[in-house]
Amino acid sequence: MEKVNFSTSINAPKEKVWKTLWDDASYRKWTSVFSPTSYADTDWKEGSKVLFLDGEGSGMVSKIEANKPNEFMSFKHLGEVKNGVEDTESDKVKSWAGAYENYTLKEVNGNTELIVEMDLNEEYKDMFMQMFPKALEQLKILSESN
Repeated sequence: MEKVNFSTSINAPKEKVWKTLWDDASYRKWTSVFSPTSYADTDWKEGSKVLFLDGEGSGMVSKIEANKPNEFMSFKHLGEVKNGVEDTESDKVKSWAGAYENYTLKEVNGNTELIVEMDLNEEYKDMFMQMFPKALEQLKILSESN
């Protein structure tokens, strides 16, 4: 597992960037880079389960390890979901289960610096290296618009 960082500077306050990250309507827009029907099924509370899904009911099952509003969100990935069925036990899943995905927001000179740190295994690295910068560009556009 390799730690990978992505970051972007957004001309908007941390509160607006946070809302854009996790509000259902805007979450669906910026994550559409990964899947056009991407959404999250959760209450966003610390300790809660979160399902990151596509329109076919497939994706990832994770846990919200930390939620410090407007500052930090941490997900621990536990397994995958295929056609609505959660898998946290297969050998394939166990090869990357326990990976973290962390979002840190910092105010820098009136802008918000968003830093995303992810644990990636080799199988998914190329995909995320290509897609995540595009997703952050969408997030930036949404956060900076009125």
